[in-house]
Amino acid sequence: MQGEINGLKALILKDNPSAYCVHCFPYQLQLTLVAVAKKHHDINNFFDILANVLNVVGGSYKRREMLRDDQAKKLDELLVIDEVHTGSGLNQELGLQRPGDTRWGSHFKTLRNFISLFSSIVHVLGVLANESSNYQEKALAKSLVEDIRSYELVYILHLMLKIMAITYYLNMNLQRKYQDIVNAMKLVHFTKRQLQTMRESKWNSLLEDVSSFCDKNGIMIPKIDEKYGLGKSKRKSSTFTYSHHLHVEVFCAAIDLQLSELNNLFSEVNTDLLLGMASLSPDDSFANYDKNKIMKLATYYQNEFTASKLEDLSFELDNYIDYVREMDNAFSNLKGLGDLSKTLVKTNIHKTWGIVYLLVKLSLILPVATATVERAFSSMKFIKIDLRSRIGDDFLNDCLVCYIEDGVFESVPNDAIIDRFQNMTSRRVQLK
Repeated sequence: MQGEINGLKALILKDNPSAYCVHCFPYQLQLTLVAVAKKHHDINNFFDILANVLNVVGGSYKRREMLRDDQAKKLDELLVIDEVHTGSGLNQELGLQRPGDTRWGSHFKTLRNFISLFSSIVHVLGVLANESSNYQEKALAKSLVEDIRSYELVYILHLMLKIMAITYYLNMNLQRKYQDIVNAMKLVHFTKRQLQTMRESKWNSLLEDVSSFCDKNGIMIPKIDEKYGLGKSKRKSSTFTYSHHLHVEVFCAAIDLQLSELNNLFSEVNTDLLLGMASLSPDDSFANYDKNKIMKLATYYQNEFTASKLEDLSFELDNYIDYVREMDNAFSNLKGLGDLSKTLVKTNIHKTWGIVYLLVKLSLILPVATATVERAFSSMKFIKIDLRSRIGDDFLNDCLVCYIEDGVFESVPNDAIIDRFQNMTSRRVQLK
């Protein structure tokens, strides 16, 4: 799909340069996390170790119960010394969900719980390393204890948690059902600034958090001014310090990869297309109208907008926006470009503002995938099952509407449904 030469998107654009498409924002954010995990050796190794720990600790009911019991025991100890407080919704039992490449937000939740349950995880692995009857399980558990109790793994654990905390809340906001495009793009730019700020000024605070965690869990803290040892052998050392490795090769490199992926996935073209569409939108009496962004949008359709036509569009926009804002009755309560297009045709002024109407039509055929669209596709597997393999398109659409818009249908009273069904045709019995 994403191949720059032979990818599907590249082949379509080669045939038609104006065939733009904007992918689902939350899914693109998730792809950035996966890309970082694959491109950085140390982070890739960290996620491999994390996956092994989750598989071992969550591999059986007995181990999960052991994790719960140790978690409850430590909570009781904290309650005795007044380290935590009781109350509604507090001290909930935590689990270790396996992160999925396409499961939005799963990495952040897993890392957050991993830190909270760190001592309990070490306890479970320690029990397996000492008491397991399987030699391979004992060796694996012992190796994992050594791995997760290393300073560098704890450092990467906290680093990735901080990075994902920034992108997680952006991800959650972009998944809202009716997310405003302008606000969404502001959130993307805000996330980039947050990552850049973290790169420039948050390294020392990260070291403090890691050191505090290591002190709490009895993990040895190395001297960061010493030469960095390559691998586990202390005889092999590099020419740079441990501090340089942690700061430049891990911290800065991980954030740079995030920023690079965000810039690639949320490209300038996609940003201009979305902001241009939002500027054309009639929502709130054309509150997002921005002539410069609309003109930028038009430049991407070179076959339709020549230099002279762009000049005509510039003049037409000045008059168009004043005209539609004065016609309060016709354009005041419109929602989206679809309503705008219908109203322009209905009022027979699409010919008067022909160039603007052309741009509106081009915007309407621009596919923009959102979280709502992704959820609609996911819902199909619950509707079109084996028992409904021959379901028709109309019935499938009706079922999907009921399933996806369940909140709307829950607000409809049963009596109204019964009355409508009763009045559809003459019936022998009264349904009420």
